[in-house]
Amino acid sequence: MTRPRALVFGYHEVGVRCLSVLISRGVDVSLVVSHEDAAGENIWFGSVAALCARARIACITPDRPDLADIMARLPAGGVDFVFSFYYRQMLPEALLRLGRRGAFNMHGSLLPQYRGRVPVNWAVLRGERHAGATLHAMVARADAGDVVDQQAVPILDNDTAHDVFGKVSVAAEIVLERSLGGLVDGSAVLQPQDLTAGGYFSGRKPADGLIDLKADAWSIHNLVRAVAPPYPGAFFPLAGGELRILRTWWPARPPDASASSPGGVALLAREGKLWLRSVDGAWLEILEAELDGAPLDADRLCNRFDSPTVPLTDSLT
Repeated sequence: MTRPRALVFGYHEVGVRCLSVLISRGVDVSLVVSHEDAAGENIWFGSVAALCARARIACITPDRPDLADIMARLPAGGVDFVFSFYYRQMLPEALLRLGRRGAFNMHGSLLPQYRGRVPVNWAVLRGERHAGATLHAMVARADAGDVVDQQAVPILDNDTAHDVFGKVSVAAEIVLERSLGGLVDGSAVLQPQDLTAGGYFSGRKPADGLIDLKADAWSIHNLVRAVAPPYPGAFFPLAGGELRILRTWWPARPPDASASSPGGVALLAREGKLWLRSVDGAWLEILEAELDGAPLDADRLCNRFDSPTVPLTDSLT
């Protein structure tokens, strides 16, 4: 039986895992189009280009994919499938048509929820209980094609976006491995999306990590874990500098003295721990923080401000 041929666009951890599935399952990957790592970006994920080098698969990293150049690099008989695994650019329809038996994308959400950019971060930010991976047909509109298969994963109360992304990466591997046979033998049954459900979400910038101190504790916790390292982190101005809150814990169990503490939004040092008391009166334990780039804990807070309580009321205006 002739091995199916594929043209793959891929990057990031999902790109590594899904390309590994194709290799393991005997797909003839004719060409991989990936990205050069961006200067200054925190590269915490696996390398598709490195995997191609190990597997002796041709890999190119153009600024933008060029149809003529790609076609010249493909075998004379063309390819059966086009796959996109966390490639960072929309593919034009002319490239999608290169796959005689279809073009398919792996998206990091349970479509039709969270179409668009950084779906895992948005799901954590909005306090969702589940995320997932969806394999779907690619069409001109982003993340709008018929669904081949999807796999849900749980989002736990203290999972960061990085934690959830790890789960979603495994879910993507599971979905592709489970679906590949049906795509190859033609038995896969695709389901249309209800595009009136869910919605599109844009990319996020480091500045979007600014903490709104008028928000309740759960909302602040969600922001912290949505942008926790390796992402840029949540922050707010403090003492002429910047406090970055990198990890919090939910639900917090406030110290016994909390009932007698003056109210209001504040940073507090109690029982050797650092806390944020929010506008709704709830306490959020801060597991990791930095003030002007230096680690901040309960002792350092007391020494810096000569007090175990730092009111943040002025930051609310």
